[in-house]
Amino acid sequence: MESTVASKLEALLKLQTIDSQLDEIKRVRGDLPEEVQDLEDEIEGYAVRVRKFDDEVANLNDSIAQRKQATKDSESLIRKYEEQQQNVRNNREYDAITKEIELQKLEIQINEKKIREAHYQIEQKINEIEGTKHRLEERRKDLENKKKELDQIVGESEEEETALEKERSKAAANIEDRLLTAYTRIRGNVRNGLAVVTVKRDACGGCFNTVPPQRQADIAAQKKVIVCEHCGRVLAGVEQRVF
Repeated sequence: MESTVASKLEALLKLQTIDSQLDEIKRVRGDLPEEVQDLEDEIEGYAVRVRKFDDEVANLNDSIAQRKQATKDSESLIRKYEEQQQNVRNNREYDAITKEIELQKLEIQINEKKIREAHYQIEQKINEIEGTKHRLEERRKDLENKKKELDQIVGESEEEETALEKERSKAAANIEDRLLTAYTRIRGNVRNGLAVVTVKRDACGGCFNTVPPQRQADIAAQKKVIVCEHCGRVLAGVEQRVF
C-alpha cells in the first residue's frame, strides 16, 4: 500500500512539473493569444457590419427604383386622365377625373420625397461603410503584427512544447481517473496552476500556510494522499531542511 501511494504521488508530482513547464511557456506568450482572438472577433464584427450596410444600401436603391417606376406609372395615368377630361359629358365626371389626377400628383410628390430621403440615407450609410472599412483595415494590420509576434514566440518554443505535451500524455496515462480529475479541478481553482506541491520550510508550497509537524510526518510517510487543509493542494512530500 505504501509503495502504491508513493508511486501515485510521484506520478502526480511529475505531471505537475510538466504542466508548470507548459504554463511557463504560455506565460511568456502573455496576453498575445487572447489579443489575437479579440482582434479576429473585432474584425469579424466590422466585416458583418459592412455587409449589413451594403445590404441596406442595396435595399434603399431597390426602393428608389420602385419609387421611380411608381412615378412613371403615375405620370402615365395623369396623361391618360387628362385625355379623358377632354371627353367628359358632365361636371361630375370632370371632377372625378380631376380628383384622380390630384391623387396621382400627390403620389408623385410622396415618391420624390421618399427618393430624397433614401438618397440621404444612402449617403449616410456610405460614410459609415467607409469609416468601418477604415477601422477594419487598421485592425487587420494590428492583427497581422500581433500574429507575427505570436508566431515568433510560438516558433521559439514549439519543439519544446510538443515534446512536453507528449511527455504529459504519458504521465497522465499513469494516473488513475479519479486522481487526474481531482488534479485538474485543483489546477483550475488556483492562480499559479500548482495542484501538487511539497512542504517547504514547514509550510505548504502552494499557499505557504504552516503545516504541523505530525501532519508533515504523515505526508513524508506517504501512506495516503494528503491535501493542504488551507488551499486543498495535494502535498506530495516534505523537503528536508539543510542546516
